[in-house]
Amino acid sequence: MNNSIKKTKPVEVAAAVLQCPDGSFLLAQRPPNKIWPGYWEFPGGKIELGETPRHALVRELREELGIEVETAYPWVTRVFTYPHATVRLNFFRVTEWLGELHPREGQRFAWQRPAAPTLSTSLEKEQVLVSPMLPANIPILRALELPSLYAVSNVAELGIEEFMRRLEGALNNGLRLIQLREKNMPRARMRTLSQRVLELAHAYDAKILVNDDVELAREIGADGVHLSSVQLAACCTRPDLPWCGASCHNAEELHRAGDLGLDFAVLGTVFPTRSHPGAAHLGWEAFGKIAAGSAIPVYALGGLSRDDMGEAWRRGAHGIALLRQAWGG
Repeated sequence: MNNSIKKTKPVEVAAAVLQCPDGSFLLAQRPPNKIWPGYWEFPGGKIELGETPRHALVRELREELGIEVETAYPWVTRVFTYPHATVRLNFFRVTEWLGELHPREGQRFAWQRPAAPTLSTSLEKEQVLVSPMLPANIPILRALELPSLYAVSNVAELGIEEFMRRLEGALNNGLRLIQLREKNMPRARMRTLSQRVLELAHAYDAKILVNDDVELAREIGADGVHLSSVQLAACCTRPDLPWCGASCHNAEELHRAGDLGLDFAVLGTVFPTRSHPGAAHLGWEAFGKIAAGSAIPVYALGGLSRDDMGEAWRRGAHGIALLRQAWGG
């Protein structure tokens, strides 16, 4: 066989993002007897013949850390080519486990908070810096900065002042990611509103993404842009902004968002909505099939409430996106 056209099947790996209620997550340092010794990574290992990714995850965490997985949600799948092999990393977010963590392979541990440069080299979360990070794992650190709730503005129904009041209340209650989407608002008015929203949101360290308008996002110094599916189809390169999301309705659009290196996607609609009561919708089963294997975090959208968060996680979503339900009361 001609080696130039020979294709090597990726090595399938199950990887765990162990998360505590405070948002911190576990990193492990590769021991001296393994390839890439001393590099930090999310714990896990090779999926053996006949295993599902979930079964491999449970086995690896038992063997490496001495814990039993209780709750694990499928999340993102990253393919990375090293000089020695191509790996497909099936990431799970593990939120509940039994037992105390023990370094059964002599590895060191580190607890880290998203977007924080300080890490822990013990299970007591003492603050020190660890490096280097295994290359395939680096994008996961950025993905973990995304909160589980993504709110879409609703000024058209609420009015500007009422929306600003409800926005401040939501920010006080922990909202940290907002899409400013007002399709029928004149651009000059939209610019003024965007500046007000941005100033308020940044006081709470929240991120604002402007829908569709890359230039407006740049003008006001927004945190990023959210592309419509039409914009996504026409986009050749990722917009030059810190954060970029996109609206997707099928697997092809979701793959395109991943190929462009966007930070996340919104997939829907999951259920009928008030604005589109008779429109086609996915349902949870189809949502889960499309989201499975996504290289980027996916938010579920359409006919949902905060009570649907657990089901969204079980279906592979990073979280949920809400319009009216985000601003109730």
